[in-house]
Amino acid sequence: MTRTVIESKTKTVVIGFDEPFCVIGERINPTGRKKLAAELEVGDFSTVERDALEQVLCGANILDINSGAVFSNKMAEDPRYADNNFVEPPLMRELIARVQAIVDVPLCIDSSVPAALEAGLEASEGRPLLNSVTGEEERLELVLPLVKKYNVPVVAISNDDTGISEDPDVRFAVAKKIVERAADFGIPAHDIVVDPLVMPIGAMRTAGQQVFTLVRRLREELGVNTTCGASNVSFGLPQRHGINAAFLPMAISAGMTSAIMNPVRMQEMEAIRAANLLMDRDPDGTQWIAFSRIMDAVTAGASFADAAKDAASAGGSGGGRRGGGRRRR
Repeated sequence: MTRTVIESKTKTVVIGFDEPFCVIGERINPTGRKKLAAELEVGDFSTVERDALEQVLCGANILDINSGAVFSNKMAEDPRYADNNFVEPPLMRELIARVQAIVDVPLCIDSSVPAALEAGLEASEGRPLLNSVTGEEERLELVLPLVKKYNVPVVAISNDDTGISEDPDVRFAVAKKIVERAADFGIPAHDIVVDPLVMPIGAMRTAGQQVFTLVRRLREELGVNTTCGASNVSFGLPQRHGINAAFLPMAISAGMTSAIMNPVRMQEMEAIRAANLLMDRDPDGTQWIAFSRIMDAVTAGASFADAAKDAASAGGSGGGRRGGGRRRR
């Protein structure tokens, strides 16, 4: 069975076909969060630290760290700040240092800037997940050598130089190309986590069916783990959390093994915990029972984050598989 191993200094998380669904917390991302970007511009990391703690308490197994900030004020004073290659590498180092100081889960280093990816690899303890490589030739030649050099797994996104295809067969072909090119660098398929790209259901009515079919093919034909930006499926629609909460168990049933998502939304986390139980990935229902106590506290008036914090303090539910971390080779 395919197993993708991601590690912090002290903890190991395994993404795999027979493992509990892996939740990758998405909130440490200034893209589209103007308030967070403004805080980072003045060196304020309080929201980052709060988001890191809350996401882990609510069940994130891995934290995605994205350094794609736009520093508008600094840009007006110094034109170098208009260049992501100037902004992102030092920001990525600082974000990782701040997060690693307060939580011990593995990290997912997320940037479109190769220099920022390498800065994150240098700053990370353990064996992080790299996010990401695409089927674009330039991107393959820049990112795959980093994956090999640092011996880390990588998210492979199913688009290439022609863009994102609406044809699922094309997206599968792009994923296959990335897996084959990675093999040329000596990178095994179990270190490739494919994102088949979830289209918004509001724009493409077959988007859900496409993803489920793609995930099955990726598992059966390429033997790779999969992930997605889970909230993409509901983009532009009302009551998005209900759609996301329905989508996730269906994707899990199709074979999806992880998602980049907001774990501070109880509706989605409840759906994942229930899916783990129903897929026999929660032995004796211990995680579901522990999570049910958090749901009871929320029903009684607590916030999800506060209820999760109280449960953790009392020795309740924790996310992910624990184990001794290994230094990357």
